[in-house]
Amino acid sequence: MGKILAIDYGEKRIGLAVTDDMKMIAFGLTTVATAEIFEYLADYISKEKVETIVVGEPKQMDNTASESEVHIAPFLVKLAEKFPSMPIKRHDERFTSKMAFQTMIDSGLKKKQRKNKALIDEISATIILQDFLKTL
Repeated sequence: MGKILAIDYGEKRIGLAVTDDMKMIAFGLTTVATAEIFEYLADYISKEKVETIVVGEPKQMDNTASESEVHIAPFLVKLAEKFPSMPIKRHDERFTSKMAFQTMIDSGLKKKQRKNKALIDEISATIILQDFLKTL
């Protein structure tokens, strides 16, 4: 059994989350600078058994692709080239940033801590992954 790795893509940073081996629980993993993501993924995948990658799919309220999809499409092509045998799935990520921010408030983080965009990206990836797990 392997893990599922989730990616919340951003032009500056990418939030990452991963499941346990039984694919029951999603955990925030880290946030990586977008320019360094493929090096990080190659290292992580070489050490951990990852069987699927889930990439957040930003959509508008009318279900059409978000403007940021223009940046994600080339990333997906390169991801598939770098990891050709890895299944890559997409999952709706609408409202994950808002949900991540609310999670930070609910967990009692101070205002200064809630401004940490890297933490928001990591929590967003975790929410994407938790939601994806419900579809399995």
